[in-house]
Amino acid sequence: MRISSVAKAITSGVAAGAAAAVTAAQDSVITTGEGVTIALAVLGALGITWFVPNKPGPGNTAGPSL
Repeated sequence: MRISSVAKAITSGVAAGAAAAVTAAQDSVITTGEGVTIALAVLGALGITWFVPNKPGPGNTAGPSL
């Protein structure tokens, strides 16, 4: 199965944001600092996941192209 880079990045961003939001909402209040942390978690996950290439499938031995 081939997963596009966009879908992979969006999924990781949602997961990171949800994890940060759940942690921040433990006291039922999300402060400005916690909101910034949530935003940075989403942006960081999107950026890192976007730039990491997908592993080539078994039929593709050429490797990633840059």
